[in-house]
Formats: sequence, structure tokens, C-alpha cells
Amino acid sequence: MLGIVRQKMLEQSLKKIPPAVSVLRSYSSAAKQMTIRDALNSALDEEMSADSKVFLMGEEVGEYQGAYKITKGLLDKYGPERVLDTPITEAGFTGVAVGAAYYGVKPVVEFMTFNFSMQAIDHIINSAAKTNYMSSGQISVPIVFRGPNGAAAGVGAQHSQCYAAWYASCPGLKVLAPYSSEDARGLLKAAIRDPDPVVFLENELLYGESFPVSDEVLDSSFCLPIGKAKIERKGKDVTIAAYSKMVGYALKAAETLEKDGIDAEVINLRSIRPLDRSMINASVRKTNRLVTVEEAFPQHGVGAEICASIVEESFAYLDAPVERIAGADVPMPYAANLERMAVPQVEDIVRAAKRTCYRSVS
Repeated sequence: MLGIVRQKMLEQSLKKIPPAVSVLRSYSSAAKQMTIRDALNSALDEEMSADSKVFLMGEEVGEYQGAYKITKGLLDKYGPERVLDTPITEAGFTGVAVGAAYYGVKPVVEFMTFNFSMQAIDHIINSAAKTNYMSSGQISVPIVFRGPNGAAAGVGAQHSQCYAAWYASCPGLKVLAPYSSEDARGLLKAAIRDPDPVVFLENELLYGESFPVSDEVLDSSFCLPIGKAKIERKGKDVTIAAYSKMVGYALKAAETLEKDGIDAEVINLRSIRPLDRSMINASVRKTNRLVTVEEAFPQHGVGAEICASIVEESFAYLDAPVERIAGADVPMPYAANLERMAVPQVEDIVRAAKRTCYRSVS
């Protein structure tokens, strides 16, 4: 009964949508839609089908089909030898996976949340990241560590950290952070095919979000290059660089800024390590202003690294001080009202961009 009521309410609300959204409707109908969850699932499926060396490990990835249903249907299709449910022991199964990668197979390890990867950080850093260098290139470690990263909703300080800067500071690792379904499919495929260890940082709140995808993106051969950012929106007045969920916030901020005559360029970083410094610097040399956006703590963050790169390579092009928008420098509060204050909001990005354009002093 409740479902029927909700359906009727949805139908009534859709009738009230003004004609102004007709352009959006035509755009959506012209492009196929895919959720992040389905994009990740299809990428895993296609790579497992194409390469018998690829297998999955993690808590509840098999029988339960994944805590977030990313691995749905894969146990039935590929069997328990390639979709392995593990005990609740990240240090144990991560060590097993790294050892397997030494022998040439390609594990994809799921952490139920990247906060739990701290239990396995010795294997990720000392065993996976450093072995290729320490063996003089004789041992490759083709492994992917993936799962939700950063703040979710109401899960407190121990389940809300962003690990982008943590892992990106370590030589030997590649660190990717998708925003859209195109990112999720193309970057996960690239990560699985890469001969080096890759940390793949997803966002729990984006799993159910749908994005338009082209036929090219849906092709099984589709793959995105690691280390290349994407300009999501071209502009000439200020550069906004963001990754993961914050790209969506940056795009919304750009729409608001446009109403005030500020044309913002939005860069989706995609890859945290290696970082596409050339694209960021080229954009700043055009716009002469920079705002970085991330959910993580401000100190020693990804935004700080980007700002350092701009100061080193494009300082003479800046017409205003750079602005960094980041999470509050406190453990994540549990209370919903405080949690909202602890993570960046669209209005924070708008204010920062206006400051760089000397449109605001607040």
C-alpha cells in the first residue's frame, strides 16, 4: 500500500515540473543512464570474463553479493573459486591477496569501507606498493584495493575518513577516485589491467546515482587512462578542481556562479596519484584563479598538493590567492547538523570562487 501511495505522489509531482526542464529531459532520453553501482559491477564482470586471472576477495562479496551489491551476480557466474567470501580480518585476506598478486594473478580486494583498510595498511604499503621497486622490477603486483571512501551519513568519526591523501603520499601506489558512471567503468577497468597496485576510492553516497553514458562507455573495450583529469565544464573566470562526490558539488556551484556572471571551469581530477598537473596548470593559466575542493582534512591534503603545484609552476599567472575548501579539521561528528558543518557544501564553494573573483569579502 505504501508503495502505491509513493508512486501516486511521484506521478503528481512530475506533472508539476515546469516546461523549463524539457531540455534536460531530451538530453536524458538521448543518452543511456547507468548508476555507479551498475558501472562498477559491469566493469568487474567484463574484466573477469576477459581475464581468468582476475578474482574477487572480501567480506560478503559472494553469498551476500556485496555489502553495497557491487558484486551482485558474480558468484553465480564465476563460482566460489573466483569470488571469495573472507572472514572479518582485513590484515589476513589482504596479505593473502598481495601474495597471490606476486604470483601473477589479479586480485580485486573489497574493503567494506576504506576505514577498515587501516587494519591492512602494512600489506598495502610495505608489501604491495614497494615490492616492484625493491625487487628491481622483477616482481609486479597487479592488485586493486577498492571500496567506499570518505564521509557517508551518520556513521561517525571512525567510518568517515577520506584516504585519498593518505595513499597518494606513498610511491608505488596509484590512487583513483571516480565521480561519474563513465569514471567508474573506465577507471576500474584500467585499475584491473594495470601491472601495479591501485587504490580505488569510491563514494558510498554515489552508488545509487545515475549518470548519462554513451555507447562508447558501454563497450567492453572501454578504458580510461590513469593519470588524466577531465574538464567537466569549461570556463574562463576561475578553476575549480575536485574529485569524487565533490565534483558534483563543484558543478552545482558553477551553475550558481553563472547567475552572477562568473564562468567557472570545473576539473574532475579522476586520478589522485599520478595527478594531472599539466591540465590543472593549463586551466589556471587561462582563468588566473583556483579553488580546490575535497571532503578530507585540510592539512597535507590533495588540495594542498595542487596549490603547491600551482605556486611552483604557475604563480605568475595568479590574479588572486588560491582557495582551499576541505572538511573541518576535526573528527567527524555523529550529529547530523554538525556533520553537515564538517563537510564542504555547495555554498562554501560559491563563496570561495567569489572571493577569488573579488565579488565577496565573506
